[in-house]
Amino acid sequence: MSGVYGLLFRHVLSKMDPERAHHLAFSVIEAIPALRLERLVSRFTGAQGGDLSVEALGLRFPTPFGLAAGFDKDAKGIRGFGALGFGHVEVGTITARAQPGNPRPRLFRLVPDRAVINRMGFNNAGASGASLRLARTRSLRHPRPVIGVNIGKSRVVEVEDAISDYLQSTRALAPMADYLVVNVSSPNTPGLRGLQEIDRLAPLLEAVKAECGPTPLLVKIAPDLSDEEVRKVSALVVDLGLDGIIATNTTLSRERLVTSREVVEAAGAGGLSGAPLAARALEVLVLIRSVVPAELCVISVGGVDTAVDVQERIDAGATLVQGYTAFLYRGPLWARQINRGLVALRAGRQARR
Repeated sequence: MSGVYGLLFRHVLSKMDPERAHHLAFSVIEAIPALRLERLVSRFTGAQGGDLSVEALGLRFPTPFGLAAGFDKDAKGIRGFGALGFGHVEVGTITARAQPGNPRPRLFRLVPDRAVINRMGFNNAGASGASLRLARTRSLRHPRPVIGVNIGKSRVVEVEDAISDYLQSTRALAPMADYLVVNVSSPNTPGLRGLQEIDRLAPLLEAVKAECGPTPLLVKIAPDLSDEEVRKVSALVVDLGLDGIIATNTTLSRERLVTSREVVEAAGAGGLSGAPLAARALEVLVLIRSVVPAELCVISVGGVDTAVDVQERIDAGATLVQGYTAFLYRGPLWARQINRGLVALRAGRQARR
């Protein structure tokens, strides 16, 4: 971290409760469209000197880099994130029923690792309210990023009843989404990751696919699946005719962390995201690409920090790339840094040819 944001993080934000700091940052992002600053901010944050657009899922993405699910849980900041330079914003995870999530504290920084542990537990205001907010955002005559909607199981619903719960969210949200994501990989909802087992995953995805109509459908998987499980899920996605895979969610692993053991143990249970996830996320991406056809959309997420990281994922077969955790460490100009870095990297490659 360097510059003004680095000073702000070291001396102010890092001393605040992480969830409180998150809400403070989010309120600033929400203020961008409220103060009619989108065009001004976009001129400052957009890619310059090159076309980064990507055609995928029948959509045009202005840049391959987008914001992963988890930051905008209730579809309130889409326009602000678009102004900051994200080509797509995946909102959620949204559940059919409103729920408060797990007790606080539930978000912890591992600063030496540029990582975060969270056990948020799908805290959100529910699918019906999110649907109305998405409808308002889509109705505005103003440029906006591509909108992905990530749905999960309501905590109070038993795993055996998960399909009907997901279908309730699908009916409310698929018409408002540019693409829809079935999240079966968060570690913070009891029993959820068991839905990645093929015999449970197949009927769930079949049911959601039948319900979501023309909206492209993807599934988000965990990095903690074995290589063989990744291959099986990838083959299932192809067999069912889904539109893509998002890899990966957070990990339960605590291997190779440099943060002190006492700090990690004090944080407790939850999913780890950030730089320590990068190697496994890349491995899973390569595994998926070894199974699925070239035209299938694969969105890579996990440990992405710089434009070099994004380009590495694209070179390894990612259609699109998402980030989240590094936003906390890089600040509001992060998407701009990624986009302009990609333009420079590609210009350099072209010049060397």
